[in-house]
Amino acid sequence: MFFVLSKTIGIALLPANFLIGIGLVGTILLATRLARLGRKLLIASVVLIAICGFSPLGNLLLYPLEARFPPWDPARGAPDGIVVLGGAIDGDLSVSHGKAVFTRAADRVIEAAALARQYPKARIIYSGGSANLIDTDAREADYAAAIFERLGVSKDRLTMERRSRNTKENAEFSKLLAAPKSGERWLLLTSAFHMPRSVGIFRKAGFAVDPYPVDWRTGGTGDLLTFSPFALDGLERTEIAVREYLGLAAYWITGRTSELFPGPNPK
Repeated sequence: MFFVLSKTIGIALLPANFLIGIGLVGTILLATRLARLGRKLLIASVVLIAICGFSPLGNLLLYPLEARFPPWDPARGAPDGIVVLGGAIDGDLSVSHGKAVFTRAADRVIEAAALARQYPKARIIYSGGSANLIDTDAREADYAAAIFERLGVSKDRLTMERRSRNTKENAEFSKLLAAPKSGERWLLLTSAFHMPRSVGIFRKAGFAVDPYPVDWRTGGTGDLLTFSPFALDGLERTEIAVREYLGLAAYWITGRTSELFPGPNPK
């Protein structure tokens, strides 16, 4: 039920979808006795889309997420394993073209391959099934293995987790495959904006991990007041941030995490 709600109501509440919906309702109301309300909704929709697209709003929302965890410190020693969360490969497009098609989160695979070469004894778990509401045969993990091998990572070090549909299942299934022993150190590699929610979920699952953020979408405090010349870029950053905040709230309310905004030091 939680998965279905996240793929229906959760998606409807994302800024672009929600504001376009308001605009459509406003347009319909123009032909009724509620035309005045319709005009207000239509104007509000256009103005708010412009704010989300061109203003620094997306950067302001993303920065606290991306800055929550510092870059990983290699001085702490070599990791025993690395869990890479899916999201770097578009499963549906990969099925259509018969080869891996990357998303904007390709950093997850590239950085994981670099770490695998740097730490040749570390095990690699790629956790990526299908996040589609209607299940298909598209599984990220089915294509990730070949990419890792082409990047020089031996097949015997790779474990592909292909059942997970969301971050909660990433954590649960990865823990089963990793079977972490006391004293082992595992890295969790995912996009910086997704790290707070991911860490909270892994902690709740009892899988201790060291955050390894990648795939930043903001450059730091210097971007906080930067306007976007392209509305789609600003809308994308706003969408990403709002989705994460909605996810943080939903997972905390439903008990899937123990902290509303997980940080480096668990409470």
